[in-house]
Amino acid sequence: MREQLLAHPVFKMAADQFERSADFLELSDEVRERCKWPKRLITCTIPVKRDSGETEVYFGYRVQHHLSRGPVKGGLRYHPGVDLGEVAALAMWMNWKCALMGLPFGGGKGGVTCDPRTMSVGELENVTRRFTAEMLPFIGPETDVMAPDMGTNEQTMAWITDVYSTHSGHFVPGIVTGKPVILQGSKGRTRATGHGVAFLASRALQACGIEHESATVVIQGFGNVGSHAARTIASYGVKVIAVSDITGAIHASDGMDVDALVQHVRDTGGVKGFPGSSAICADEMLLLECSVLIPAALERVIHEGNAGDLRCKVLAEGANGPTTPGADAIIEERGDIFLIPDILCNAGGVTVSYFEWVQNLQRFQWSEQEIIAKLDTMLSKAFDRVISFAKRNELPNRVSALSLGIKEVADVKTQRGLYP
Repeated sequence: MREQLLAHPVFKMAADQFERSADFLELSDEVRERCKWPKRLITCTIPVKRDSGETEVYFGYRVQHHLSRGPVKGGLRYHPGVDLGEVAALAMWMNWKCALMGLPFGGGKGGVTCDPRTMSVGELENVTRRFTAEMLPFIGPETDVMAPDMGTNEQTMAWITDVYSTHSGHFVPGIVTGKPVILQGSKGRTRATGHGVAFLASRALQACGIEHESATVVIQGFGNVGSHAARTIASYGVKVIAVSDITGAIHASDGMDVDALVQHVRDTGGVKGFPGSSAICADEMLLLECSVLIPAALERVIHEGNAGDLRCKVLAEGANGPTTPGADAIIEERGDIFLIPDILCNAGGVTVSYFEWVQNLQRFQWSEQEIIAKLDTMLSKAFDRVISFAKRNELPNRVSALSLGIKEVADVKTQRGLYP
């Protein structure tokens, strides 16, 4: 199993990042091995009758990286490229992210290998309900709490809540986060990740001495994270000059009306053809001169082939794992890009998920204003810790953030000891 995971490029990337930080922390071999490998790797098959009458079998995964600090927390994604290695890497990153933010969670991640764009609502519901049924022995509010991710949404979480609650015999809202507010979801959860990305990008601009009014931003990916990041950063006075999604990439040097762009995407299904913009190659878009570049789509989009040509001042990682270790080396050697690493930059989602979980346990609701204020405070505190630790130890920001998160987990592992 170790060899299988390490053969996967995304897991190998996460493992390499871990090893670099573990070397800095001088972790013992025993603690290093215990921190690195997931506690549970769960694979299941999901037979579903499609609308055509045919039965199709999908593969589902759930990885629980560690439960040493609390229940695992992490999203569930539906995508044709989902596999065990990718899910394991995402669970590992989530572990360090929760520890960095001081949340009482371990890292988890799940996925189903399917293409939700080709499936009806009924088919998606059947996949979700069967996947949840297969996971019942392994999930619970004190064991594993799922959330939306790529290809899933609050409706997906509502179906999971229904299956788990029906099985339990009573309503259990704390089984997931990111569910509809009517099912005791949290206000502000939908925009939390994107808002957090924009909020931290703003902090980075201030650190670089760049005024918001003169700043520009390029966003790769215009789903939930990218669109909300665009809305928040535009509200700060920053121009959104280029955006991409699965339909293509667009550019407008004078800036875009983000609200109009969001409506255009709702009406047409993508950013392509937005009035007042021109089409641009998606790869070229990443190399546009800008103040902030936000990769908010898939992993490994900043690599050795393009890292040397980036023309941004701030690289704000809205996606998980968008920058390869090879690209990191180039960016570090350049020394002219302020990197906000993914486990910090996109931590807004899991932080508000924590707020939702706490509200569910207490049967209490905070206002959206309270939620966003609490989120900004926690993100700002974590940002200051990472930057201060990096300067004090002469570390890149990524190694700083990972080291802070990994040390928290390692200390708990050491304190609890090894079960014989």
